[in-house]
Amino acid sequence: MAITIERNRGIIREAEEQFGLECPYCGVYAHMSPQSIPEFENLSKIKPKHIGLVFQCDACNAPVFLRFAVKQFNDDSIELYRNFIELERPKERFQFSYLPKHTELLFREALSCYSSNNFNAFASMCRRAALSSFSALGDSGKLRAFDEVMVAQDIAEIDDDSFEPIKKVIFDTGEEENLPLLNRAQAGVLLEILKDMFYQCFVRRGKLSRAIKVRRFFVQESNGGLKTSA
Repeated sequence: MAITIERNRGIIREAEEQFGLECPYCGVYAHMSPQSIPEFENLSKIKPKHIGLVFQCDACNAPVFLRFAVKQFNDDSIELYRNFIELERPKERFQFSYLPKHTELLFREALSCYSSNNFNAFASMCRRAALSSFSALGDSGKLRAFDEVMVAQDIAEIDDDSFEPIKKVIFDTGEEENLPLLNRAQAGVLLEILKDMFYQCFVRRGKLSRAIKVRRFFVQESNGGLKTSA
């Protein structure tokens, strides 16, 4: 999506193409329409390195703020790089009710850090959430979690070198200052791996246990409260 701000025509997109995002307000993946653009004369005068544009979500009409880096200032136009930063990210969702309370608290804060683009604070909170989960799982909890993470690496086909920082964040027992520094892509991988680990270790078990209890309840009800022999 090439974007240019022209002196007399405002914002111009290549072939009037539209682009979509997951709205941070309604959670719907929707097209975004330009809503508010800084004045060309003011931008040309101060020549900022970044420009903020406001788009409107076509699903809920909420304003969505994006920041673009400036590629070039011309006499009658300003060219922006294609990449942008979402100043407000959609909140990550998870079935928290199945997590131990302490783990839930830490993981909620981790997701808050991720949504705010604080990826290394996110990594620190992920380690604390992981340690809490190992304790809740018992003596063999860390080994079980490690097995689940290795399965996830294999499914996602992530090579060992790329996956090493993720394993260090989750399983290393060193000091916090020794945590690897993560970029946006690595933080995204860590997020999905940890969500999968928690799902396999807590959510799957909780949902299955609940479903079986419900099945048994209705079987007993249909048999007058008597337990079946099968």
